[in-house]
Amino acid sequence: MEITHLGHAAVLIQTTGTRILIDPGAFSETWHALTDLDAILVTHQHPDHLDQAHLPPLLMANRGARLLVEPSVADLLPADYRAVAMAHGTRSSVGDVEISAVGGRHAVIHPDITGIGNIGLVLRSEGEPTFFHPGDSYDTAPDDVDVLAVPINAPWAKLYETVEFVRSAETVRWVPIHDALLSARGRALYVNRVADLTPAELLDLEGNATASV
Repeated sequence: MEITHLGHAAVLIQTTGTRILIDPGAFSETWHALTDLDAILVTHQHPDHLDQAHLPPLLMANRGARLLVEPSVADLLPADYRAVAMAHGTRSSVGDVEISAVGGRHAVIHPDITGIGNIGLVLRSEGEPTFFHPGDSYDTAPDDVDVLAVPINAPWAKLYETVEFVRSAETVRWVPIHDALLSARGRALYVNRVADLTPAELLDLEGNATASV
């Protein structure tokens, strides 16, 4: 499996025969030129995870790609996008990858802000590591994950919660994501603190880096 962090929440997963993009949001642009995608996954409707202005050209450039999204996202998109809603407990297969949706609610930003849906996405493929992207929530941490994408900064997140999320997942490796609001120095502080306080191996893909796992 190859994992590329394309900025903020956007992650590209490549197995032997499948290319999957997760959360093409407005806080990054590297994903705009992607082709040969088999699926585009969206955890929730916030614009830093779903850039609706640039989704149409992405779909045009990847006509065969399936669009699998959290249910409220499907309600927002035109019918001709053929978005498939994935709620908690649902599964779908794309190529050699099985995708499972878990969770259901976005983390609380403030009690006065209306809550929305959010799904975490577990990607499994025989002979490959299991990858988990939580979207914007620490509520669910599957216990069989090899590589965990970890939001390290958000209006809804505390460092204590980030650390406990990584610990509870009992994962082998973790990849920092959701970092667009941080300066370089601030990002380093968050990443290093989580690395110091958790047993999992840090896989830092800053700057659109790719790693084979």
